[in-house]
Amino acid sequence: MSNIYTIRALLCGQWSSSERLDGKTVIITGANTGIGKETALDLAKRGGRIILACRDMDKAEAAQKEIIENSGNSNIVTRKLDLSDTKSIREFAELINSEEKQVNILINNAGIMMCPYSKTTDGFEMQFGVNHLGHFLLTFLMIDLLKRSRPARIINLSSMAHKWGRIQLEDIHSERSYHSRRAYGQSKLANILSTRSLAERLKDTGVTVYAVHPGIVRTDLKRHMNLALLISWKIVRPFTKTVEQGAQTSIYCAVERKLETESGGYYSDCKPSRCTSAARDDEMAEKLWKLSCQMLGITWD
Repeated sequence: MSNIYTIRALLCGQWSSSERLDGKTVIITGANTGIGKETALDLAKRGGRIILACRDMDKAEAAQKEIIENSGNSNIVTRKLDLSDTKSIREFAELINSEEKQVNILINNAGIMMCPYSKTTDGFEMQFGVNHLGHFLLTFLMIDLLKRSRPARIINLSSMAHKWGRIQLEDIHSERSYHSRRAYGQSKLANILSTRSLAERLKDTGVTVYAVHPGIVRTDLKRHMNLALLISWKIVRPFTKTVEQGAQTSIYCAVERKLETESGGYYSDCKPSRCTSAARDDEMAEKLWKLSCQMLGITWD
């Protein structure tokens, strides 16, 4: 068994840095559990002010207490954010823009995976609505504060699962046909495409943006997997990442100084990674950008 753990460690891209975040503010969505909480803990240890943006406030407050105890950093706050409701996103952004003098790092970490078909409060297919549109709107509402806080960074959590999907412009909410795995893949593909588009729009602003594949991580996201996928999961589980390992690439993109002049890339195991040709399709990225703005009723040139 020790050999399995050695192999997993080699595959999981272990990385460390003494970089500090004293005087900087970080927002992490979905920070009450899993990769988000581990990322928050690491960045708290670096001295940052950490805003845990979460839907479940009881879990958020429990995470806040745990992070304070384990980091020795008391500058950890919780704020309500439901990414399946644009009203909640706007209320969160209004509060942050009025309360915070700066936001130096925005980590769009929260997500749902392969859930049964449902829609958000605003009528969007749930996975596309939460994983892509919710974070797209949040970033739009935070962008002026991020620009004023430059240098600033945005990290979008994507996945190798982007290979499973395609952007279905003609049926973006999967109303004609729904397959949970393909819908999840579409949302993760959208994360990469919007990262590329955003990087172009943020040139020379001092704000950089990165898409991240955390790896195959042992979190509760697998709760909606069907039987076949669960069987596959049990086979590969010994080679999967711990939550701590899964958080490393998010942390890397948040603090690594060598990335200051890079933007728009896709990262895994704390280094640049290759995504599919569909994820590098700038024509589709632009179509998705315009459609996303239209669905959210925003103007973002």
